[in-house]
Amino acid sequence: MKWDWIFFDADETLFTFDSFTGLQRMFLDYSVTFTAEDFQDYQAVNKPLWVDYQNGAITSLQLQHQRFQDWSERLNVPPGDLNDAFMNAMAEICAPLPGAVSLLNALQGKVKMGIITNGFTSLQQIRLERTGLRDHFDLLIISEEVGVAKPDPRIFDYALEKAGNPDRSRVLMVGDTAASDILGGINAGLATCWLNAHHREQPEGIQPTWTVSTLNELEQLLCKQ
Repeated sequence: MKWDWIFFDADETLFTFDSFTGLQRMFLDYSVTFTAEDFQDYQAVNKPLWVDYQNGAITSLQLQHQRFQDWSERLNVPPGDLNDAFMNAMAEICAPLPGAVSLLNALQGKVKMGIITNGFTSLQQIRLERTGLRDHFDLLIISEEVGVAKPDPRIFDYALEKAGNPDRSRVLMVGDTAASDILGGINAGLATCWLNAHHREQPEGIQPTWTVSTLNELEQLLCKQ
């Protein structure tokens, strides 16, 4: 195989991340029926916060608290408690995406694998344990612990240092978000594979090495090499 290391994003690359269902489940504990309209309002706050976080303008803690600020005031519950409840709900419902287990099993022993995620520590650890996939990965790199988020090249530098500084031409980054995973990988001098399951338009100026629409397609591509 032409790779020494393959790094994966986590949410929507290896695992489902259905935040609407997670929020509905979590708010049941507070006797709230969380509607599609509530979700739209939540995303109107949450999405810009993620952009700020990826740009280094706010911390992970600020993101996690600010997205629940409104509900915190309504329910008189600290935003951190709401965020913890949300992370627990997501850990319960997150599952590997179709083709993820097959891909990881096919690669096991042939290449070292790691995860580089902008997601939060509490969820990442539990989910890997619960899905039984922890042993597939040599490294788990979480932006919250590193202090910078993808696409900042420093999180990739940190991951590569932990990996023993492999030759960057023999490292592949796989992810579903062009603006963080692919741009970040390119800026760090890595080959990239964009998992474009929803057939989005490729953003201008971001040129992945490959684009696939499923993990099965990625498995075929990698196993040919």
